[in-house]
Amino acid sequence: MSLIYETEDFIVEAPSKPHVTRSDGGHIKIKPKVRVEDRQKLTAKQAVELMRLTLVVGEAMSLALNKNGVDLGRINYQDNGNWSVFKPEGPYLHVHLYGRAKSAEIQKYGDALNFPHRETGFYDGYEPLKDEDIAEIQNQIEALLKQDKYQDSAWGL
Repeated sequence: MSLIYETEDFIVEAPSKPHVTRSDGGHIKIKPKVRVEDRQKLTAKQAVELMRLTLVVGEAMSLALNKNGVDLGRINYQDNGNWSVFKPEGPYLHVHLYGRAKSAEIQKYGDALNFPHRETGFYDGYEPLKDEDIAEIQNQIEALLKQDKYQDSAWGL
């Protein structure tokens, strides 16, 4: 995982083994620093912070990847966790941001995303976000957080 951004309660990272290869739109994950089962276990403050983060990071991802040559047309936001329901530690909250490139070749734009278990080899060879993508996403996050719509006061924080 490559760290993109963090707040007091959350970590934003680019998976080294993404579910969507970079050229198809890329993949970012947001997770709480303290493991919780699902969003229902968040405090009200954490829930608001998570919503704001998904918006900021999604917008930053769109701006950065389009600037870096990936023709994002959309981002899908998903809480998953099915792969860990039978593990001893159980499922945990994390939100995936899946970029959807108009020119996608594997996870086709406009189609439902396909998420078979990792053991199937489906994701083998998927390219994670590049260092320059991460740097640009970080720059975009910093710029977006200066906008009035993302200020703490606009979110009741």
